Amino acid sequence: MPRSRLRDLGITIGTYPTGKYNAITDVSDILVGHHTLNYDEPHIARTGVTIINPRGGKIWHDFAFAGFYSLNGCGEMTGVHWINEAGLLTTPIAITNTHDVGLAHHALVRYGQEKELMGIFTLPVAAETYDGWLNDPRAKITEENVWSALESASSGVVAEGCVGGGTGMTCHEFKGGIGTSSRIVETKSGAFTVGALVQSNYGSREHFRVDGVPVGREIGFDKVPSSRALTVAEGSIIVIIATDAPLLPDQCKRLAQRATMGIARVGGVATNGSGDLFLAFSTANHYPNELEKIQGVNMMPQHHLNELFVATIEAVEESILNSITMATTTRGQKGCIAYELPLDELKVAMKKYGR
Repeated sequence: MPRSRLRDLGITIGTYPTGKYNAITDVSDILVGHHTLNYDEPHIARTGVTIINPRGGKIWHDFAFAGFYSLNGCGEMTGVHWINEAGLLTTPIAITNTHDVGLAHHALVRYGQEKELMGIFTLPVAAETYDGWLNDPRAKITEENVWSALESASSGVVAEGCVGGGTGMTCHEFKGGIGTSSRIVETKSGAFTVGALVQSNYGSREHFRVDGVPVGREIGFDKVPSSRALTVAEGSIIVIIATDAPLLPDQCKRLAQRATMGIARVGGVATNGSGDLFLAFSTANHYPNELEKIQGVNMMPQHHLNELFVATIEAVEESILNSITMATTTRGQKGCIAYELPLDELKVAMKKYGR
C-alpha cells in the first residue's frame, strides 16, 4: 500500500481544521528544506539535515519571540540558553543526528557570515536525535549539506518520513522521521495558525496509539518485527512549533510545554534516555536586529490562549503520526532494518475500534 499521510487514509484526529498544506508552512513565510544522505559506500549513510527558516529567510535580521521547554534532557538543542534569557530566535533552525549537531551549528554560523546575513555574533539553534542504529556514525553530513537544505527550503508541501534529519530515525518501533501538521483556530483575539514539525525517534510498540486506539498492541511483533536495537522505550523527539498569534516569549514557552500532551497521546512517556526538546516561536511581532529605541509589541491575553494550546497538542500528535505513516522500510548498517507501519493493518485496527 502506498505511503500516505494520516488524513489521506481517512483517519481524522482532533477538533480544529488544518491549514491548506496541513504543515508548519501554513504559518506565513515559514520555509522548510531537507538534505538527505542515503548511500552505502564508503560507510552506510542513512542520515541528513532538516532546516526550518522563519520569515522567508529574514530571521537573521528580523528576530522572533520564542520559548523553549525540555521534557527530558538526554539530547541537545543549541542556542536555547539565549532563548531562555532573551526570548529571541535569531537564526534558522537545523535538525540532524546526534554526532553532527556541532557541524550543523558551525554551518549555520558560516552561512550567516558568508552571505553577510548576521552581525558579528550569533547563537544558532541546532537540534538532534540519534540515528546510530541504522546510520553508521562515520557517515557525516557536511557544511555543504546544511547549506543545500537552507537554499532549497520552500513554503507549501513538506516532504515527510525518511527525509533530511529523519532519514535514519525510528518511532514506536516502526520507521519514523520527519512529520508536520497545522491547525487553524478562532480565539477571542482573532483567527490564527499553529504549525508543528517533528523529528520522531522515540517510543515503544506497546504504548503506540492512534486516536486512542492501541495500534501498537494490535500490530504486534508477530506481524512486524521491532525496529529498535536499544531498550525499546528509549529515544528522542524534537518538536518545533510556529504560530502567527502575537505571543510573548513566556507565552511561546507555554505553547512548547503543550507538545508534551501531543506526544503523550501517541504513547510517549519521556524515558530516562530520551531527549524530548521543544521550541515554539511567534512570527507576529518583529524585533529588528538594529533595534535602537523602544519597540511596541502585541500580545494575547493569557486567557485567550486555550485554543492555541489545544491546536498545539493536535498538531504535534498528527505530526508524529504523519512521520510514521509516511516513512518507508529502511535497511541500515550491520543488517539492521526499520520496518514501516503497515497502513492496511492500521486501517483494520482503527475499524476494529470504531474509528
